[in-house]
Amino acid sequence: MDTLNHKLKLSIVIPVYNEERTLRKLINAVEAVDLSLKKEIILVDDGSRDSSREILAEYKDRHKIIFLGKNSGKGSAIRRGFSQATGDAVIIQDADLEYDPRDYMILLKPILDGDADVVYGSRFITPLPRRILYFSHYMANKAITFLSNIFTGLNLSDMETGAKAFTGKVVKEILPCLTAKRFGIEPEITAQIAKHKFRIYEVGISYKGRTYNEGKKLDWKDGLAAIWHIIRFNVFTRK
Repeated sequence: MDTLNHKLKLSIVIPVYNEERTLRKLINAVEAVDLSLKKEIILVDDGSRDSSREILAEYKDRHKIIFLGKNSGKGSAIRRGFSQATGDAVIIQDADLEYDPRDYMILLKPILDGDADVVYGSRFITPLPRRILYFSHYMANKAITFLSNIFTGLNLSDMETGAKAFTGKVVKEILPCLTAKRFGIEPEITAQIAKHKFRIYEVGISYKGRTYNEGKKLDWKDGLAAIWHIIRFNVFTRK
């Protein structure tokens, strides 16, 4: 892909669940990113119970807004967003602003240079600022990534990252294989990438994590579930 080709399109898939505190700021940040690609912004509300749905309604004339009937999980929202993506490249962006839209070009460069099919944004191999929070989360993430690497044969440093970029072709190929409804979507996507033998790169990104008081949703149950998801999606499913 040519970074000077302004006809190329980037689809940005944003799953949303109860993010009224950051949603407007996030959308403004995504709109403000200066790229050499056209932007297609796809926001998927996963049955929010706060004012997120009302906020999203304000943007229905500017972006693709999808309202799911009930809360089904991040995986369901991402899969629905993928189904609507028409870009030459696709990025997943969480709505909580833990990941900075200004890092998009860092994520996209290996794809635009023709070297990668998939790029993971790592919070652990980065020279950029990252907020330091819970040691238990760090250890859980490293353990889950290590287990995933055993099954996939990859050597990722941050499998659970919420910042991932793909070519449009990759999204079209893996979408029919994806079934996860909740946070199992991360190990499932990684398993499918490995099974399809796509070229994967990893780049360092910034990270502004949240505390539970600030709205973080992952807990220890999701960590335990990730172990089963890794085994399930690597051993018991095919591409």
